[in-house]
Amino acid sequence: MNSVFKRIVSSVAIALASVGIAQAEAPKEIRLDYAYYSPPSLVLKRFGWLEQDLKTENIPVKWVLSAGSNRALEYLNSGSVDFGSTAGLAAVLSKANGNPIKGVYIFSRPEWTALVVPKDSPIKSIKDLKGKKVAATKGTDPFLFLLRSLHAEGLKKTDIEHVALQHADGRAALEQGKVDAWVGLDPLMAASEVEAGSKLIYRNVAYNTYGFLNVTEKFAKDHPDHVKKVIAAYEKARKWIIANPDETARIVSEEAKLALPVAKLQLTRNDFKNPVPGEEHVKAFKSAASILVEEELVKKGTDVNKVIDDLIEPSFAKAVVR
Repeated sequence: MNSVFKRIVSSVAIALASVGIAQAEAPKEIRLDYAYYSPPSLVLKRFGWLEQDLKTENIPVKWVLSAGSNRALEYLNSGSVDFGSTAGLAAVLSKANGNPIKGVYIFSRPEWTALVVPKDSPIKSIKDLKGKKVAATKGTDPFLFLLRSLHAEGLKKTDIEHVALQHADGRAALEQGKVDAWVGLDPLMAASEVEAGSKLIYRNVAYNTYGFLNVTEKFAKDHPDHVKKVIAAYEKARKWIIANPDETARIVSEEAKLALPVAKLQLTRNDFKNPVPGEEHVKAFKSAASILVEEELVKKGTDVNKVIDDLIEPSFAKAVVR
């Protein structure tokens, strides 16, 4: 009888432990950023598809606006969001400096940054920036675009006067004549072109480093199935965007409070075809890694190539994307 009783108690304990594990696997809420430079996030937020998918589990969704990669990465590092939308190389830089994240999905392949000058500016090239005031947001693709562009022309950051401003403030400074050039970010860059006649005098799509959806390592470890559910919702948004470009432009216009022609211009500079992170992205980041070391943006001795390998995590997207 005592033996039977012990087996019953053991079985109940195992069952209760299993219930506890099951409960631990479901997050209390899922916190995502949305960003005007990420059209899929705007579409997903507008239609509430993720909320619908999580309704049976009673898991609420919280949306947080990111004004740039630097803000999204700050939110991820502080635990304010579980998922954040950033440029790929910005994510590499942040992870190299200790941010525990994984890049699990590509929300677009954009050309979202370029060198912008006022419509009547005499500046015609990167070399003309020497001694000039140039606005760019630290820790973002535009900032890294600037550094790479300078290096390609034999210039250094010290050859210009870098003015660290958030993207919207950089646009305002350019149009008000407070800086000579701005390394822009769409849709603000497109808006400056359409509304102020600003000119893109240097473009290089190879220096634009993909739109990454990143997740905290903790969330990925604790809730792998819910990472896949978020990616599945993003996949629905991506496919909808490809099938509905005009409606997408309208949503971007309304969400970002932009004129419709601005939203349409922004979308022409996005490629939504390849959402799975992989060797293409690893190769692109490793070719750009030297700039992070040369400009001392990472700690001395950091193995940036290893950081890149640790950042790119394709398994979640591969399980979802069809």
